Amino acid sequence: MSLIAETTNPLLLQALQAKLQKRGQPEGAMGSLAPVALRLGLIQHSMKPRIVAPQLLICAADHGLAVDGLHVAPGHQTDELVRSIVSGQAPVSALARHAGLALTVVDCGVASRIAPHDRLLLRKIAHGTRNARVSPAMSLDQAHAAIRAGMEIGDSLKGNLVACAGLGVGSIESAALVLSRLTEVPLRDLVSSGPDMNPEMLAHLMGLLQHAQARHRDVTDPVEVLAAFGGFETGVMVGVMLVAASKRHLILVDGLAACAALKVASMIAPAVTDYCVFCRSSGHEALDHSLLALQASALLDLGLNTLDGTGACLSWLLVRVAGALLSDTETEPDRPHGPAELAAQPLAPGGRSAPAAVAAAAASLASLAAAVGAASDSGGLLPAAVAPRSRPAPDADVPVSVPEQAMNLLSQRWPGDPGAAAPDRASFEPPSGAKTHDDAEDGNPTVPDGLG
Repeated sequence: MSLIAETTNPLLLQALQAKLQKRGQPEGAMGSLAPVALRLGLIQHSMKPRIVAPQLLICAADHGLAVDGLHVAPGHQTDELVRSIVSGQAPVSALARHAGLALTVVDCGVASRIAPHDRLLLRKIAHGTRNARVSPAMSLDQAHAAIRAGMEIGDSLKGNLVACAGLGVGSIESAALVLSRLTEVPLRDLVSSGPDMNPEMLAHLMGLLQHAQARHRDVTDPVEVLAAFGGFETGVMVGVMLVAASKRHLILVDGLAACAALKVASMIAPAVTDYCVFCRSSGHEALDHSLLALQASALLDLGLNTLDGTGACLSWLLVRVAGALLSDTETEPDRPHGPAELAAQPLAPGGRSAPAAVAAAAASLASLAAAVGAASDSGGLLPAAVAPRSRPAPDADVPVSVPEQAMNLLSQRWPGDPGAAAPDRASFEPPSGAKTHDDAEDGNPTVPDGLG
């Protein structure tokens, strides 16, 4: 049974391309905007795609790998970053607000307790993962709990676009382990930040992560790989992406942790990648390799080097403008090509032509980029994610997935109790049976001293 419907629709694609050609522009004149517009039309099964109430979801968790001495810049402990974002001090908070993205930070497994806040959603699976170098980062039930929590979040989110990003001490290293095991990318390529990285730091990091790889050398199943190496933020994003795609929502993927989550999700339901547009918030070389492994490239590269989610705020403006190429038109009325059209406001203000909408969004984009000190030698627009793959059409009788149906499918593939461990929305406590740093085995602390 297919968990997610594919977007492949040759007749609709042909109609969308013909509509773009009526703009009177030569083929390729709109660069990366045209493929994004086509993707939106295919996702929404509409000649006039519309985005409603876009969401930015930043999932945060601590990682047991940090006990082995991962480098952390001052002020970049996980709980400090979360507080900075929810208080509106971080650049990503300002950009989300000005770009019209509803920002939510999800506490998936931050080691310390964080005071409640309107922008903070509590889904703590445990107070950080264990150290993957000495044991699985989480149990299989905890992996199921994280996916289930993400599915519930995805099912409750407003709108039809969600941008996913992760953060946490050890998040990049954890994601590198997941991606290296599930792809053919060498671990070193996913760890090295670039030629300027301290050789001693790289050697130390490689030693730790290779030890973790060797300990779990026989693990290949995607959910088991998530349990062996991953973080709770990655597991939650897996669930969010699966449900978003099942509801035919657009997914913006920003950062290495989000790429790792997408890789796991795509091995559960391959069609999930049809619903994705890729973003980047840093120049980390690992992101180049992970995007290549996913056969994708970032929609926008401004040379940022900041928190994941920042690039998604900027890329969203281009996605909005790309949709205007199809929706902001005075041509003949739309003829639906699928389910009833979403009741939504237009992507661009009424009466504004597509070139005017593009110009207005370009001005907004330049203003926002200046606000975060974007590099003057911008990498410019890169091609959007690859066009949807040609695959057989899905079965017509496959229902739209909801968390319960999706978890039923997961439980058939991975034994355990995937539904019992989802924590309550208002609770800081981990799910039943989930271990924390308070009851971890001797010699295997869950989080570094000072984080708990």
